[in-house]
Amino acid sequence: RQHIVFGQDPERRFEVQDIGAFSPHPVALDRLVAGEVGFFSASIKEVRHAKVGDTVLDAGHTDAPVLPGFRDVKPMVFAGFFPIQSSGYEALRDALEKLRLNDAAFSFEPESSQALGFGFRCGFLGLLHMNIVQERLEREFGAELITTSPTTVYKIHMRDGTLKWIDNPSALPPAAEIDHYEEPIVAMKIHTPTDYVGPLIKLCEDRRGSQTGLEYVGTSRVVISYDLPFAEVVY
Repeated sequence: RQHIVFGQDPERRFEVQDIGAFSPHPVALDRLVAGEVGFFSASIKEVRHAKVGDTVLDAGHTDAPVLPGFRDVKPMVFAGFFPIQSSGYEALRDALEKLRLNDAAFSFEPESSQALGFGFRCGFLGLLHMNIVQERLEREFGAELITTSPTTVYKIHMRDGTLKWIDNPSALPPAAEIDHYEEPIVAMKIHTPTDYVGPLIKLCEDRRGSQTGLEYVGTSRVVISYDLPFAEVVY
């Protein structure tokens, strides 16, 4: 039996059961070499361990280079999903597990709230992704949800030199322990008719924006460039 490792990660080590090719019809093979397209079946219990674009290595040669360009998907927007009835917690967890099977960009972990009870802290690529996941949970799995306001992630620099990544306001350390913090910034271009330039600039300035450019496109349209905190865009 041969063992494989995904992306030089020793925790993602699995035993290969079968190797083969699909075309012109499924057939078992002794091995696959560079340039060939095929399949393998292994003792992988969770689909999230096999990430699209990752490099599969022989467990005995984990020092081999991995293909460049692969990066884990990082959620940018976080929100809490709580069942309306506490008895729906197990059903919601099963629904989230099934949803994650075909959506590698979606992540979740258990969370508890004094007001809402037990639920899950979920990570999404953006607001549209969050809305799609919520709709699928309600339509496909019949989940009845309470959704908290979406937030983004903050990088907290502590006075003792450590770093913390915070995606939940309740997890923010005491102010006396924080040296400074960083937040994601959006480089935004707004295309608008000239009549709305003034109100849009005021809106961006009120949202802690920093203007980086203003360009006239033709006689009636303007492109306004702003750096805006992503948290303000989400809000």
